[in-house]
Amino acid sequence: MKIIFIRHGKTLGNLEKRYIGRTDEPLSHIGRNELFEVQYHDCDIVIASPMKRCQETAQMLYPSKKIVTCDGLEECDFGDFEGKSYLELSGNPEYQKWIDSGGKLPFPNGESPEAFKGRCITAFEKAVEKYSDCAVISFVVHGGTIMAVLEKYAVPKRNYYDFQVKNGHGYITEFDGGKITILEQI
Repeated sequence: MKIIFIRHGKTLGNLEKRYIGRTDEPLSHIGRNELFEVQYHDCDIVIASPMKRCQETAQMLYPSKKIVTCDGLEECDFGDFEGKSYLELSGNPEYQKWIDSGGKLPFPNGESPEAFKGRCITAFEKAVEKYSDCAVISFVVHGGTIMAVLEKYAVPKRNYYDFQVKNGHGYITEFDGGKITILEQI
């Protein structure tokens, strides 16, 4: 089956380079306009994170398709870093520890990388199993969600951060049930 992964359009928090995980922001005007600049592929069904930014992106990109909301695909809970920018966090000892760990420590009062990745992978697997009769599924989700799934399934194997993608962009892939082959970046 083909799977299209699309990161939601830009929000105000994205434009301000803030950690926006559980904050339920809508798309910004700029984010909405940028979505018209990219050519998106058709699909049989759209699966989206319940967050406003993903729901709005899915509705804009696929106005005539059924959009299925899937819990578990939400972005990471950034805990004490939520809503803050790198500049606002510079000098914060907890933030420096997290940076020094290469992003491997849990966010203070937030999610651990393992819990976040596990949640996203489980939700992805359930959705793919439920809609296994579809030839093409489009997932409209968060950057971290895409990175978590591709780190687990993409071949050749790469690091989580190697799968970063800009807002409104993503990957067209082939999934055989055990591995994901990236066919094209959008």
